[in-house]
Amino acid sequence: MTARRVATTLAVAAGVLVAAPASTASLSGPIPGYTSANVPGTVSMYEYVPANPTANPPVLVVAHYCGGSAAAMFGVSEGGGLVAAADRYGFLMVFPQTSNNCWDVGSTRSLTHDGGGDTQAIAEMVKYETSHRGANANRVYATGQSSGAMMTEALLAVYPDVFKAGAEFSGVPAGCWAVNDPGGGWSVPCASGNVSYSPQQWGDLVRAMYPGYSGYRPRIQLWHGTGDTTISYNDQLEAIKEWTNVLGLGSTPTSTAPSTIDNHAWTRQTWQDACGFTVLDALSEQNGPHNTDASEDAAYVVPFLGLDKAGPVDPGAAEAEACRDAGSSDAGSRGAPDTGSATDASPDTGEGRDANGSTSGGAGAGNGATAGGDGGAGEAGQSSNAGCGCGVPQGGGPTRADWLLAASLSIVRWRLRRRPTRPGRRRSTSPSRRARASDRAGQGRCTL
Repeated sequence: MTARRVATTLAVAAGVLVAAPASTASLSGPIPGYTSANVPGTVSMYEYVPANPTANPPVLVVAHYCGGSAAAMFGVSEGGGLVAAADRYGFLMVFPQTSNNCWDVGSTRSLTHDGGGDTQAIAEMVKYETSHRGANANRVYATGQSSGAMMTEALLAVYPDVFKAGAEFSGVPAGCWAVNDPGGGWSVPCASGNVSYSPQQWGDLVRAMYPGYSGYRPRIQLWHGTGDTTISYNDQLEAIKEWTNVLGLGSTPTSTAPSTIDNHAWTRQTWQDACGFTVLDALSEQNGPHNTDASEDAAYVVPFLGLDKAGPVDPGAAEAEACRDAGSSDAGSRGAPDTGSATDASPDTGEGRDANGSTSGGAGAGNGATAGGDGGAGEAGQSSNAGCGCGVPQGGGPTRADWLLAASLSIVRWRLRRRPTRPGRRRSTSPSRRARASDRAGQGRCTL
């Protein structure tokens, strides 16, 4: 373990993480009057503004663990390198704090968009940063440990319109804590890893948290130790099932590989969307504790969230838009969701999704109802593509390679159209040539 990690090691005692911050940077707060919304008075706002914030800066929300505080989590963030990254890249950091022992990630009001719970209180802090600090509302992210990790997953589920990505350490799937914990205390079934649903059930649970939402869904990075005795490692496996469905991914990861982080052995699984962009990143520390040996490690968190990149638009959202413009029918949807087990390598169901990345069936997508749309007729328990008229045909459809070929051909055609025409030469605009190239991509594609 490195000296940096030793200096910020967190002790686990009865499920409570304790940290001692040592800082030359300063945390400001509590911020008075950060919202006029009807949210819990137990939640307060702290912030870290680097000396030289970038213009229209991104925002990173950092949520503390049970029994923690904004100041303690600031110390953890320093140890992991996040504060130094904020100084380097100029993004703002928000540190919410609850006077309760743990965050409320189980009540209906906290698991409902603008329901008046802890999640809305944190969303209001983001609004404060955009209105008072000129922060970029299109580049907002979340991270946290333990209870803060649970809050991170809840924020991505309840406020996909606010958060573009998140990285959580030792948390649980969004909605899991609601089992036997309606008031924000301790959910024994969830913490013990005894709450298990199918990917479709998990996905429906998330979609019900913001009924009618059909926009971009945030990518997520999941960290967990296989030896965690506080929050079962089973919750990592359930979270994978949840987010593969929400993001429209199959059960089989794009890649699985061993990794060494701070001299500790990890297994890393990544899922990429139709254009090769990683939208789900799951890391498991072999025999790792509740406080993993990579907590808030900026070397991994910052690149995944895209906080090391400048620009007015989140890199993931920009990729999805570019991919969709290139002609991939599932660019916004992240692919077709799996309805089986997270460890089941069976083929995907081919469920159709709309152009914005949400099942048109909403929270009831698994009830066997037929959902038709502009893209064609849906099947029982599935949804059709209602966005660009390219519903996946029954019995299968174009492969990933077909979509990538279509995207590549579209990019080439776009570049050719923009290339200056040499004197004496006329650019070919033969419809038959375009049609022949496009037809190679297979059926079910979006029209370009």
